[in-house]
Amino acid sequence: MVCVAEPVGTGTWPHGPGGAARGHGPLRTGPERPCRGPPGPRCSTTVSGTRIRAVPGLTEQDVGDATVVVLSGEMDILTTLRDRVRLDALTAGPCPDLVLDLRAVSFIDCSGLGMLCRTANRVGARHGRLRLVTDDPYFLRLLRLSGLSGAFELCTGLPGTPL
Repeated sequence: MVCVAEPVGTGTWPHGPGGAARGHGPLRTGPERPCRGPPGPRCSTTVSGTRIRAVPGLTEQDVGDATVVVLSGEMDILTTLRDRVRLDALTAGPCPDLVLDLRAVSFIDCSGLGMLCRTANRVGARHGRLRLVTDDPYFLRLLRLSGLSGAFELCTGLPGTPL
């Protein structure tokens, strides 16, 4: 099944690509302190030999051949404009293997669903694989009611971890 929803916006910060008007401070790294700042050069750190990159509400980690992206907080029009840029970069190459961990997402609106559909379409067009990790019954109900339950491969845990 192919998603047809598309989020609105241009994928840049409301006050331009620099985001300075939003008052973002310097970039930081570390497993306990996610990076802060506008899209652009990514923060990165290495934990147990694995490179981890982060932006507010989005942390990515390479696990084997897959890239695990942990989304947290709200997925609304402001956050999806920011996150879409990074997800587009992650799905730009051939055969992307992407795992989106949505367990820490507290809210999702139609722009969040649109971003997920856009990501699924980009991965499918490049013959890759997209998995959504969620155990939230409300999110699963939202997918069912919107007709998108068959558009995604759903998992209850991260690949390679016991349930």
